[in-house]
Amino acid sequence: MKADRKGESEIQDEALIAKVKKGNEHAFRLLIEKYRDYLFKTVYSIIRNEKDAEDITQEVFVRMYLSLPQYQSQGFKAWITRIAVNYAIDVKRKMQRKREEMLEVIEVEANESVELPIIQKEERERIRQRLEAIPPNYREVIYAYYIDEKSYQQIAKEQNIEVKTVETKLYRARNWLRKNWKEEDFR
Repeated sequence: MKADRKGESEIQDEALIAKVKKGNEHAFRLLIEKYRDYLFKTVYSIIRNEKDAEDITQEVFVRMYLSLPQYQSQGFKAWITRIAVNYAIDVKRKMQRKREEMLEVIEVEANESVELPIIQKEERERIRQRLEAIPPNYREVIYAYYIDEKSYQQIAKEQNIEVKTVETKLYRARNWLRKNWKEEDFR
């Protein structure tokens, strides 16, 4: 008795497919209703996510509809199952690759967030050492002007000297830096 129903089901499927190929939308809706739960369970067994399985099942029906002209009565249920399984596996692989790429990005960002402060600290230390090499009479004015960002007037007032003296010291300090420092010393 069960074999008869299976044969009847296949005959009904073939009749519906013939109607769909002729443009009958109602026949396609009947196929969707008949196989929706079956395909969802098939896809869910691969994806293991209800929302994604629903989306993939809908996409399987679209792919099935577009592929129906190539269908050649080789067992409709097996044919749509193959479409569903192959598509679900493809989507799962893409999701895994995307997840792996995201993990790589997170890992790189984590490494950079650890490395950056260390590099910055090393760079600050190297610059501090270079600044210590400047003669003391130039170092004070360099620190005040470039590091503390003070004006000529503020420096003059704090060091109890004339503004013109500040200008002269900065001029001489810059010349000393040009002669004694090379750009590659800071790389």
